[in-house]
Amino acid sequence: MAHAKNHDYHILPPSIWPFTSAVAAFIMLFGAVMWMANDMPWMFLIGLVASLYSAGAWWADTVKENKAGDHTAVVRIGLRYGVILFIMSEVMFFAAWFWAFFKTQMYPMFTYEGTSYVEPSIIPVDAFHLPLINTLILLCSGAAVTWAHHALVHENNRKDLIQGLTIGIILGVFFTILQVYEYYELIVHMGWSLSGDVFYNTFFMATGFHGFHVVIGTIFLTVCLIRATRGHFSPESHVGFEAAAWYWHFVDVVWLFLFAAVYIWGQA
Repeated sequence: MAHAKNHDYHILPPSIWPFTSAVAAFIMLFGAVMWMANDMPWMFLIGLVASLYSAGAWWADTVKENKAGDHTAVVRIGLRYGVILFIMSEVMFFAAWFWAFFKTQMYPMFTYEGTSYVEPSIIPVDAFHLPLINTLILLCSGAAVTWAHHALVHENNRKDLIQGLTIGIILGVFFTILQVYEYYELIVHMGWSLSGDVFYNTFFMATGFHGFHVVIGTIFLTVCLIRATRGHFSPESHVGFEAAAWYWHFVDVVWLFLFAAVYIWGQA
Protein backbone atom coordinates (compact mmCIF):
# COMPACT_ATOMS: atom_id res chain seq x y z
CA MET A 1 0.00 0.00 0.00
CA ALA A 2 1.47 3.35 -1.04
CA HIS A 3 2.06 5.97 1.63
CA ALA A 4 1.78 9.71 1.07
CA LYS A 5 5.11 11.54 1.30
CA ASN A 6 5.12 14.03 4.18
CA HIS A 7 8.53 15.64 3.49
CA ASP A 8 10.24 17.68 0.78
CA TYR A 9 13.07 15.25 0.11
CA HIS A 10 13.25 12.83 -2.79
CA ILE A 11 14.18 9.24 -1.98
CA LEU A 12 15.80 7.85 -5.11
CA PRO A 13 14.69 4.42 -6.32
CA PRO A 14 17.32 1.77 -7.15
CA SER A 15 19.05 2.53 -10.44
CA ILE A 16 21.48 0.59 -12.62
CA TRP A 17 22.92 3.68 -14.31
CA PRO A 18 25.58 4.64 -11.72
CA PHE A 19 27.04 1.14 -12.02
CA THR A 20 26.91 1.03 -15.82
CA SER A 21 28.41 4.54 -16.01
CA ALA A 22 31.35 3.51 -13.83
CA VAL A 23 31.98 0.33 -15.83
CA ALA A 24 31.67 2.20 -19.14
CA ALA A 25 34.08 4.92 -17.97
CA PHE A 26 36.63 2.27 -16.95
CA ILE A 27 36.33 0.53 -20.31
CA MET A 28 36.72 3.85 -22.12
CA LEU A 29 39.81 4.83 -20.09
CA PHE A 30 41.39 1.40 -20.47
CA GLY A 31 40.59 1.46 -24.18
CA ALA A 32 42.17 4.91 -24.53
CA VAL A 33 45.40 3.62 -22.95
CA MET A 34 45.42 0.60 -25.25
CA TRP A 35 44.67 2.85 -28.25
CA MET A 36 47.72 4.96 -27.43
CA ALA A 37 49.70 1.72 -27.56
CA ASN A 38 48.20 1.05 -31.03
CA ASP A 39 46.14 -1.84 -29.76
CA MET A 40 42.37 -2.45 -29.50
CA PRO A 41 40.97 0.99 -30.44
CA TRP A 42 37.52 -0.60 -30.56
CA MET A 43 37.53 -0.90 -26.76
CA PHE A 44 37.61 2.88 -26.39
CA LEU A 45 34.69 3.22 -28.80
CA ILE A 46 32.67 0.63 -26.89
CA GLY A 47 33.30 2.46 -23.63
CA LEU A 48 32.42 5.80 -25.22
CA VAL A 49 29.10 4.54 -26.59
CA ALA A 50 28.25 2.85 -23.28
CA SER A 51 29.10 6.04 -21.36
CA LEU A 52 26.93 8.18 -23.60
CA TYR A 53 24.04 5.74 -23.38
CA SER A 54 24.28 5.48 -19.58
CA ALA A 55 24.49 9.26 -19.18
CA GLY A 56 21.50 9.80 -21.47
CA ALA A 57 19.39 7.19 -19.69
CA TRP A 58 20.37 8.53 -16.28
CA TRP A 59 19.45 12.10 -17.18
CA ALA A 60 16.21 10.88 -18.78
CA ASP A 61 15.26 9.35 -15.43
CA THR A 62 16.07 12.68 -13.75
CA VAL A 63 13.79 14.51 -16.18
CA LYS A 64 11.01 12.01 -15.44
CA GLU A 65 11.47 12.63 -11.71
CA ASN A 66 11.07 16.35 -12.29
CA LYS A 67 7.94 15.90 -14.39
CA ALA A 68 6.52 13.66 -11.67
CA GLY A 69 6.91 16.47 -9.14
CA ASP A 70 9.75 14.90 -7.14
CA HIS A 71 12.04 17.93 -7.55
CA THR A 72 10.69 20.05 -4.73
CA ALA A 73 12.26 23.36 -3.67
CA VAL A 74 14.54 21.53 -1.24
CA VAL A 75 15.62 19.02 -3.87
CA ARG A 76 16.35 21.80 -6.35
CA ILE A 77 18.64 23.48 -3.80
CA GLY A 78 20.57 20.23 -3.44
CA LEU A 79 20.89 19.92 -7.21
CA ARG A 80 22.21 23.48 -7.44
CA TYR A 81 24.79 22.77 -4.72
CA GLY A 82 25.89 19.71 -6.69
CA VAL A 83 26.38 21.77 -9.85
CA ILE A 84 28.31 24.42 -7.93
CA LEU A 85 30.66 21.81 -6.43
CA PHE A 86 31.18 20.28 -9.87
CA ILE A 87 32.09 23.67 -11.36
CA MET A 88 34.46 24.32 -8.44
CA SER A 89 36.24 21.06 -9.23
CA GLU A 90 36.58 22.24 -12.82
CA VAL A 91 38.05 25.53 -11.57
CA MET A 92 40.77 23.62 -9.74
CA PHE A 93 41.40 21.51 -12.84
CA PHE A 94 42.14 24.59 -14.93
CA ALA A 95 44.09 26.17 -12.06
CA ALA A 96 46.66 23.39 -12.52
CA TRP A 97 47.21 24.33 -16.17
CA PHE A 98 47.47 28.03 -15.38
CA TRP A 99 49.98 27.18 -12.67
CA ALA A 100 52.03 25.16 -15.16
CA PHE A 101 51.95 27.95 -17.74
CA PHE A 102 52.98 30.70 -15.33
CA LYS A 103 55.66 28.45 -13.88
CA THR A 104 57.27 27.97 -17.29
CA GLN A 105 56.97 31.69 -18.02
CA MET A 106 58.32 33.22 -14.82
CA TYR A 107 60.54 30.42 -13.50
CA PRO A 108 61.36 28.20 -16.49
CA MET A 109 62.80 24.76 -16.04
CA PHE A 110 66.19 24.44 -17.73
CA THR A 111 67.36 21.53 -19.81
CA TYR A 112 70.98 20.44 -19.72
CA GLU A 113 72.74 20.25 -23.09
CA GLY A 114 76.48 19.66 -23.04
CA THR A 115 78.12 22.25 -20.80
CA SER A 116 75.39 24.93 -20.91
CA TYR A 117 71.80 25.29 -19.83
CA VAL A 118 69.28 26.17 -22.52
CA GLU A 119 66.04 27.84 -21.53
CA PRO A 120 62.92 26.48 -23.29
CA SER A 121 61.58 29.02 -25.77
CA ILE A 122 58.20 30.72 -25.37
CA ILE A 123 56.55 31.12 -28.78
CA PRO A 124 53.93 33.90 -28.83
CA VAL A 125 50.65 33.69 -30.71
CA ASP A 126 49.13 36.83 -32.19
CA ALA A 127 46.28 37.48 -29.77
CA PHE A 128 44.47 40.11 -31.80
CA HIS A 129 43.48 38.06 -34.81
CA LEU A 130 41.78 34.65 -34.51
CA PRO A 131 41.95 34.46 -30.66
CA LEU A 132 40.27 37.87 -30.36
CA ILE A 133 37.52 36.83 -32.79
CA ASN A 134 36.94 33.66 -30.78
CA THR A 135 36.77 35.72 -27.58
CA LEU A 136 34.06 37.95 -29.03
CA ILE A 137 32.14 34.92 -30.33
CA LEU A 138 32.17 33.21 -26.93
CA LEU A 139 31.16 36.39 -25.11
CA CYS A 140 28.25 36.90 -27.51
CA SER A 141 27.24 33.29 -26.94
CA GLY A 142 27.23 33.84 -23.19
CA ALA A 143 25.10 36.97 -23.67
CA ALA A 144 22.61 34.96 -25.75
CA VAL A 145 22.33 32.31 -23.01
CA THR A 146 21.78 35.07 -20.42
CA TRP A 147 19.04 36.50 -22.62
CA ALA A 148 17.41 33.08 -22.79
CA HIS A 149 17.60 32.69 -19.02
CA HIS A 150 16.08 36.14 -18.46
CA ALA A 151 13.30 35.37 -20.93
CA LEU A 152 12.39 32.21 -19.03
CA VAL A 153 12.69 33.38 -15.43
CA HIS A 154 11.42 36.96 -15.63
CA GLU A 155 9.07 36.89 -18.64
CA ASN A 156 8.16 33.22 -19.14
CA ASN A 157 8.78 33.91 -22.83
CA ARG A 158 9.42 30.55 -24.45
CA LYS A 159 10.04 32.05 -27.89
CA ASP A 160 12.95 34.18 -26.68
CA LEU A 161 14.19 31.26 -24.60
CA ILE A 162 14.45 29.07 -27.70
CA GLN A 163 15.95 31.84 -29.82
CA GLY A 164 18.58 32.69 -27.20
CA LEU A 165 19.60 29.06 -26.80
CA THR A 166 19.78 28.61 -30.57
CA ILE A 167 22.06 31.62 -30.99
CA GLY A 168 24.25 30.50 -28.10
CA ILE A 169 24.63 27.01 -29.58
CA ILE A 170 25.45 28.28 -33.07
CA LEU A 171 28.12 30.63 -31.71
CA GLY A 172 29.55 27.80 -29.60
CA VAL A 173 29.87 25.66 -32.73
CA PHE A 174 31.59 28.56 -34.54
CA PHE A 175 34.07 28.87 -31.66
CA THR A 176 34.96 25.18 -31.92
CA ILE A 177 35.41 25.39 -35.70
CA LEU A 178 37.71 28.40 -35.40
CA GLN A 179 39.77 26.75 -32.67
CA VAL A 180 40.23 23.66 -34.83
CA TYR A 181 41.33 25.95 -37.66
CA GLU A 182 43.78 27.68 -35.30
CA TYR A 183 45.29 24.34 -34.31
CA TYR A 184 45.57 23.42 -37.98
CA GLU A 185 47.46 26.64 -38.72
CA LEU A 186 49.78 26.25 -35.74
CA ILE A 187 50.61 22.59 -36.37
CA VAL A 188 50.66 22.41 -40.17
CA HIS A 189 51.88 25.85 -41.21
CA MET A 190 53.87 27.01 -38.17
CA GLY A 191 55.39 23.66 -37.24
CA TRP A 192 54.10 23.44 -33.69
CA SER A 193 54.10 20.05 -31.97
CA LEU A 194 51.63 18.51 -29.56
CA SER A 195 54.52 17.23 -27.45
CA GLY A 196 58.24 17.57 -26.94
CA ASP A 197 58.35 21.04 -25.39
CA VAL A 198 56.91 22.30 -22.13
CA PHE A 199 55.41 25.39 -23.78
CA TYR A 200 53.63 23.35 -26.43
CA ASN A 201 52.36 20.97 -23.74
CA THR A 202 50.87 23.68 -21.54
CA PHE A 203 49.42 25.63 -24.48
CA PHE A 204 47.65 22.71 -26.11
CA MET A 205 46.51 21.12 -22.84
CA ALA A 206 45.05 24.37 -21.47
CA THR A 207 43.37 25.55 -24.67
CA GLY A 208 42.53 22.03 -25.82
CA PHE A 209 40.77 21.08 -22.59
CA HIS A 210 38.90 24.37 -22.75
CA GLY A 211 37.80 23.50 -26.28
CA PHE A 212 36.65 20.11 -24.99
CA HIS A 213 34.59 21.89 -22.34
CA VAL A 214 33.08 24.11 -25.04
CA VAL A 215 31.95 20.97 -26.88
CA ILE A 216 30.43 19.57 -23.69
CA GLY A 217 28.72 22.90 -22.96
CA THR A 218 27.34 23.04 -26.50
CA ILE A 219 25.85 19.58 -26.07
CA PHE A 220 24.47 20.65 -22.69
CA LEU A 221 22.77 23.68 -24.25
CA THR A 222 21.48 21.57 -27.16
CA VAL A 223 19.77 19.20 -24.73
CA CYS A 224 18.24 22.23 -22.99
CA LEU A 225 17.03 23.54 -26.36
CA ILE A 226 15.33 20.22 -27.13
CA ARG A 227 13.71 20.22 -23.71
CA ALA A 228 12.63 23.85 -24.10
CA THR A 229 10.86 23.04 -27.37
CA ARG A 230 8.98 20.32 -25.47
CA GLY A 231 7.91 22.71 -22.72
CA HIS A 232 9.93 21.13 -19.93
CA PHE A 233 11.11 24.33 -18.19
CA SER A 234 9.13 26.81 -16.13
CA PRO A 235 10.15 29.99 -14.26
CA GLU A 236 9.96 28.04 -10.98
CA SER A 237 11.58 24.77 -12.09
CA HIS A 238 14.50 24.94 -14.52
CA VAL A 239 17.53 23.53 -12.70
CA GLY A 240 18.74 21.71 -15.81
CA PHE A 241 18.85 24.89 -17.87
CA GLU A 242 20.30 26.84 -14.94
CA ALA A 243 23.12 24.30 -14.64
CA ALA A 244 23.83 24.58 -18.37
CA ALA A 245 23.92 28.38 -18.16
CA TRP A 246 26.29 28.32 -15.17
CA TYR A 247 28.55 25.87 -16.95
CA TRP A 248 28.58 27.99 -20.10
CA HIS A 249 29.47 31.13 -18.17
CA PHE A 250 32.26 29.19 -16.45
CA VAL A 251 33.59 28.28 -19.90
CA ASP A 252 33.42 31.97 -20.86
CA VAL A 253 35.37 33.08 -17.80
CA VAL A 254 38.06 30.43 -18.26
CA TRP A 255 38.55 31.55 -21.85
CA LEU A 256 38.93 35.18 -20.76
CA PHE A 257 41.70 34.13 -18.38
CA LEU A 258 43.29 32.00 -21.11
CA PHE A 259 43.11 34.85 -23.58
CA ALA A 260 44.65 37.29 -21.11
CA ALA A 261 47.36 34.92 -19.86
CA VAL A 262 48.30 32.60 -22.72
CA TYR A 263 47.72 34.89 -25.69
CA ILE A 264 48.30 38.45 -24.40
CA TRP A 265 50.63 38.06 -21.42
CA GLY A 266 52.40 35.13 -23.08
CA GLN A 267 53.56 37.27 -25.96
CA ALA A 268 54.83 40.08 -23.73
